[in-house]
Amino acid sequence: MPSESRTLYIKGDRDVEVTRPDVTLGDLLSMECTDKRKLARIRTIKIVKFQKGRRQRCVVSVLRIISLIHEQFPDLVIQNLGESDMIVTYEDQKTAPAAWHIIKTAFGAAVTFFGAAFSIMAFNNDVDVTKLFGQLHELVTGQETSGFSILEITYSIGLTAGIMIFFNHFGKRRFTADPTPMEIQMRLYENDIQTTIVENAGRKGEEIDVGTADLSGGRRT
Repeated sequence: MPSESRTLYIKGDRDVEVTRPDVTLGDLLSMECTDKRKLARIRTIKIVKFQKGRRQRCVVSVLRIISLIHEQFPDLVIQNLGESDMIVTYEDQKTAPAAWHIIKTAFGAAVTFFGAAFSIMAFNNDVDVTKLFGQLHELVTGQETSGFSILEITYSIGLTAGIMIFFNHFGKRRFTADPTPMEIQMRLYENDIQTTIVENAGRKGEEIDVGTADLSGGRRT
């Protein structure tokens, strides 16, 4: 069994965003080792160098990380508890004006509201809900409906309640601790994007792996 003093445990997420062009292992990984002096030195090892000022992305293999660590500490035993490939995204964070955030929020809310309203109206028109409610009202009461009865009121209330219950929240308040359907779909979408990025980088030979020519993601030699 390897000595605990010679064992380094590393854990990295699949998608990491950094704000500095010179990326070190400390920016990408959570690490633990009983030898704190080695741990401090390992955190400063550079793994990627981006061009400053524009958004860039690369894929880093954990084998490349292990190789860089072994260059300085060849006797260190490394246990990887995280991802085998990490997507590193560099973006120089610039705070946008508050007015721009308000405009984007208002635009998104307007598109969502009117889009949902159009979809509901199109559905009601397709199934002819007005005619159906009129027939039900006449069947029960024997009189023609005016178009504004208890059926329309309860339908509108039930539709609103059903949407809120399905999406599992109203504003910032959640009804249960479970993730909302929208959150689930967004996570599935993110996972598909990450898988595609990793596979494309591997097929094009652009992944930063053992034998990569440079720290900016050049092709393997």
